Amino acid sequence: MVRTATTIAPSPAGGEVAGEERPDDHVIVLFGASGDLAARKLLPGFFHLDQAGLLPHRYRIVGNADTTYDTENGFHDHVRDALGEFSRVEVSDGDFDAFVDKISYVPLEAGPDALRDAVEKARRAIGGGRLLHYLAVPPKAFGGIVTMLGRLGLTGEEARVILEKPFGHDHDSAVALNETLHAEFDEDQIFRIDHFLGKEAVQNILALRFANGLYEPLWNRNNIEFVQIDVPETLTVGTRSGFYEGTGAYRDMVVTHLLQLLSFIAMEPPAALTAASLRAEKNKVMQAYRMISPDRTVRGQYEGYRDEPGVGPHSDTETFVAVELEIDNWRWAGVPFYLRTGKAMAESRHLVALDFREPPMMMFPNEVQHQGANQLVFELAEPGSITADFQAKVPGPTMELGPARMIFEYDQSFCADNQLEAYERLIHDAMTGDGTLFTSAEGIERLWSISSDVLEHPPELHEYPKGSWGPAAAGELISPWRWRLPEAHPNPGGDR
Repeated sequence: MVRTATTIAPSPAGGEVAGEERPDDHVIVLFGASGDLAARKLLPGFFHLDQAGLLPHRYRIVGNADTTYDTENGFHDHVRDALGEFSRVEVSDGDFDAFVDKISYVPLEAGPDALRDAVEKARRAIGGGRLLHYLAVPPKAFGGIVTMLGRLGLTGEEARVILEKPFGHDHDSAVALNETLHAEFDEDQIFRIDHFLGKEAVQNILALRFANGLYEPLWNRNNIEFVQIDVPETLTVGTRSGFYEGTGAYRDMVVTHLLQLLSFIAMEPPAALTAASLRAEKNKVMQAYRMISPDRTVRGQYEGYRDEPGVGPHSDTETFVAVELEIDNWRWAGVPFYLRTGKAMAESRHLVALDFREPPMMMFPNEVQHQGANQLVFELAEPGSITADFQAKVPGPTMELGPARMIFEYDQSFCADNQLEAYERLIHDAMTGDGTLFTSAEGIERLWSISSDVLEHPPELHEYPKGSWGPAAAGELISPWRWRLPEAHPNPGGDR
C-alpha cells in the first residue's frame, strides 16, 4: 500500500522504525555487484535499510559479477569504498563489520554451480528464508540469468526477481522477455523497477488527488488544458556511450520513466490503495494511451555527441526527445500531454506541470496574456515541492493583476533529512511483496506497443547546442503554449 514517509533514522539498540514491519528472512542475490549502480545506490541502500531496521532480522547478500578480486576480502573492500563515497549516514567500523559479515561474493568465472552453493550456504546460515534476485546488469543478460536461476533451482514460490531498465528494446523483445520470466516466476514475483516511481514526490501526486476534496474534482478535461512532464539533464552521456548507443533517449527515458509516471497522473481513482487496485488503474490508463506519432515527436542530438568515446561519426542516436500524447477516455479526451527529456541541457529538473484553462471571460481592465497563469507544478527531485501559480491583485489603487505563487516544500513541512531514497523504498517494497510502484507485464508491453511507430520510423534528428533547451522544434511542438522550463526565457522551446 502507499504509505506515509518512512525515515531511516536508526532506532535505539537496532530496533525497528515505528510503523514498519521487517520483511521475511531473505537471501539477496545481487547480480552486477561490482558495477556502478551497485556502488552508488544498491550497496549503500542495503546498508541504510539495515541501519533503519528495515531489512529482515536474518539476511545474507550474495554478490555476483565479472570482477575477480585479488584477495578473499576484496569485495568487502569494494563495499567499504562504496559506502565511504556514497553513504548518506555515518559508517562506523562496528556497523560496517556487522554489515559485511553478512555479505559473500562469487565471481562470474567461478560458474553457476559455485553461485548455487553460495546461495544454499547463505540460506542454511539463516535457516531458510526467501530469495530476492536483483539483476543490476545490462538488459541483454536478463534472459540468460533467469534461465540459469531456473536450472539451478533458485526460483520457485519463495523467490522474487527485480529487473533494471530498460525492459526490452521494443514490443517483441518485451513480450519475449516476459515469456522467459513467466517460465520461472509468476507475475506477482516479478518487480520491474523504475526509481522515478519510488520518489516521495511522485507518491504525493496520489495523496494530493485522493486525500483532498479540493483537487480531484478539477482533475479532468473540463479544467485542465494540457499537461507537461519535463526531465532535462545537464549531464552528457559521459562514459555510458556504449549503453546509450543501443538505447537512446526515447527507450532510456520515455518508455521506462515518463510514460509510467504519466499513468500516476492520469489514472482513475482506485477502489483501494492496494497494489492490485493501483496497478489495475495504471494499466487501464495505459491501454487508453493513443499511439505516439512520429509527426508529433521531436528528436535531437547535442553538438559533439558524435565525438564522444564509443560513438560513431554518423550516429543517429537521439539524446533529446519531446512527444505529444493523448489519452482516449472520458476524463482526458482532447487534452494533450507533452513529455520532454534530454542530455546536455541548461538545467537538471524533474517536473510535472498541469496547466488549467483560463476563465471563460476576462473582466479585469489590464487584460494581458494569461497563458500559464494557473498551474499546479510538482517538482519531483528530492526533497520535492508542489507549487500553485495564480493571478492576484497587485497592491495599489487600481485593479492591476500580477503573477503570484504558493509553494509547499517537503523539507519545510516534514522531517525529510532521513527519508528513504527511491531505490531503498523500492527494494523494501519488493522484499515485502508490495507491487504498487512497479510495472506489470501488461503495462510494459502496452508502452512499447504505442511507441512502435516512432521506433520503426524515427523522425528527423535536430542538432542542439550543449547547455540549451533543445531543438527549436520542441517549442513548435507545444505551441501555442510553452514549456514551463525555462521559466523566464523568450523562447523556451528553442536554442540559446
